[in-house]
Formats: sequence, structure tokens, C-alpha cells
Amino acid sequence: MTLPRELRTERLCLRWWVEDDRAPFARLNADARVVEFLPGPLSRQESDARAQRIEAHFLEQGFGLWAVEIPGVTRFAGFIGLSIPRFEVPFTPCVEIGWRLDADYWNRGYATEGARAALAFGFESLHLEAIVSYTVPANARSRRVMEKIGMTHAPRDDFDHPSLPEGHPLRRHVFYRIDRAAFIGLRGSR
Repeated sequence: MTLPRELRTERLCLRWWVEDDRAPFARLNADARVVEFLPGPLSRQESDARAQRIEAHFLEQGFGLWAVEIPGVTRFAGFIGLSIPRFEVPFTPCVEIGWRLDADYWNRGYATEGARAALAFGFESLHLEAIVSYTVPANARSRRVMEKIGMTHAPRDDFDHPSLPEGHPLRRHVFYRIDRAAFIGLRGSR
């Protein structure tokens, strides 16, 4: 199966990355508002390395964290998409849905719109059985997106992120999940 290089929604183009995305991605990753619930801001070098891993994921898996373009507004607003976590916890291996948008584009429904397209791609094109997401408990914005796209919190699967040391304030994560049947039910009710 040949997988598409982009997905289109009413207002967004989710696409594979290009070299020109790196500078705005570095600015986004250095913004304290954007990285509030991440271990910290990234240097330009760290940000470029992250972009390189995202691009490699597309080549290895055929899907990934698409660059978000808002036609007529900006060539690069962040990323939304699917990825395979690189750490081990009881729910891995799995496919995760995630997003990171420039703060200038928050509270406009872009994350929800793009995430719905990513879920549809995951269930309809990749034929996944379930998609997960997780964040720190205090990240109300991301949790709200998870709930808007039909994911449910599974408290029994909340976990301590293995990449963060014991006692780190961001170590605890809440776990959300949606399976194919729930997604189909949501699509049918619209």
C-alpha cells in the first residue's frame, strides 16, 4: 500500500516535512509556553535532531507526525500525527497520537481538527485496532483535545514516564485510548 504524503482537512494540510520547517520548529521548541509540560526547551541542534527522527519515522513506518500547514495563514504551525513510542511500558508497543502547535495557533480547534484526521488515517488506512495518547495530569489543553476526539482516560494505565527520573515533577502521565469500534461509533453519530 502506498501511503499519502499529506492529509487535508477543511482548514489544514498535514504533510511530510521539508527543510524549511526546521527554523519555525526550533522557535516552537524554544517557546516556554509550548514546552510547559515537556522536560524543557530544546536548542536548535536538539530541535533539528527531533525533526530528523520524525522524518526517519515516516521513511521507516510510512506515517508519522505530519507538519501542520494552515493554507493562507502559515507554512508551519507545528505537528500532529501518529508515532510509535521509543520506550517500554506495559501498554507498548502501540501507536500514539500527538500534537505540538505554536502558541499563536492555540484555541482555534486546529489540534482537534488535525487529530481527528490522524485518527481516521490510523483506523481506516493503517487498520489499527487502538490508538493511545498520554500527557502529564496538569496539561488540561491536551487532555481536552483527547476527550474531544473521543479518547477516554484509562486511570488504571496511568504511568510514570521511564525517560524521566524518579521524583521529576513531569514523570507521572495520564493515559488515554480509543479503539476502532469507538471511533467508528463516533463517526456514525456525526
